[in-house]
Amino acid sequence: MGLKEEFEEYAEKAKTLPENTTNENKLILYGLFKQSTVGNVNTSRPGIFNMRDRAKWDAWKAVEGKSQEEAMSDYITKVKQLLEEACASS
Repeated sequence: MGLKEEFEEYAEKAKTLPENTTNENKLILYGLFKQSTVGNVNTSRPGIFNMRDRAKWDAWKAVEGKSQEEAMSDYITKVKQLLEEACASS
């Protein structure tokens, strides 16, 4: 299985993460997903009153410069970690 296929598999698995997954971890996954699929940020930062989208944009900006392959690998690692933590706590 290639990296892209494994990434797509873990993107589906990420949808099964428990509701109590922290916003911080969700934002990390969001940033890595966007970097993996789109590349570097290509939009302007949302305004201060749009806090949700601004946080998502900041998470994406935080991983700017990573190659798409490196972001995919980091995304897979993070999803694995969160799934293991979810299994351990249940």
